Amino acid sequence: MKTLLHKADTRGHADHGWLKSYHTFSFANYYNPERMHFGVLRVLNDDSVAPGMGFGKHPHDNMEIISIPLYGDLEHQDSMGNKTVIKEGDIQSMTAGTGVFHSEYNKNKDKEVKFLQIWILPKKRNVTPSYDQITLSLEDRHNTLQQIVSPDKDDSGVTINQDAWFHLSNLDSGKSLDYTLKGENTGVYAFVLKGDVSINGVALSTRDGLGISETDSLKIEAGTDAEFLLMEVPMQLPSING
Repeated sequence: MKTLLHKADTRGHADHGWLKSYHTFSFANYYNPERMHFGVLRVLNDDSVAPGMGFGKHPHDNMEIISIPLYGDLEHQDSMGNKTVIKEGDIQSMTAGTGVFHSEYNKNKDKEVKFLQIWILPKKRNVTPSYDQITLSLEDRHNTLQQIVSPDKDDSGVTINQDAWFHLSNLDSGKSLDYTLKGENTGVYAFVLKGDVSINGVALSTRDGLGISETDSLKIEAGTDAEFLLMEVPMQLPSING
């Protein structure tokens, strides 16, 4: 088993006034050659956007983009004609493929919005752009693993163009869960949203991240009430011609 520990206070940080962002991996003006990716997981940004502010229309291509709202309401518009609002309990994914423009704004004028934005390198390049959004019950992740992302449109969660599976869980203090990896040559990057957990014997606290590879299963134990995200992704980078 290989592990890669990223403590919360070692992340990159950007404060633009209207936007406060923590970067687990190199992004924008934060560059760390030892933090370029974990397998095909390229970006894990922990963002807070001030009331009424946001990201104007900008392009993406050949990237799988997953947004997970944690607090508040985030308004999304894109060149595919989608105009939606996502909030806690919603999961959004966008396959940028051959190219798409989108914008993201805090819909509210009186409170900030907090969300995770995650970028995954795609399995196949230059596919037709697509959009997916679902609303999930928070109760369905209490002391269990709730799948929120998968590669199969007939499976639970939003669908992306990559052999990746994401799960969220709210685990009570003293409870434990087991996770068996689904893919071949995959690893799991765990991100703790709050609380204290131990994963395969490695202690983690709020906003810590842990990459685990070369194992078939995880043992997750909660030292306090805890909330965490598991991202199982291929460890081999896709061919640029894929």
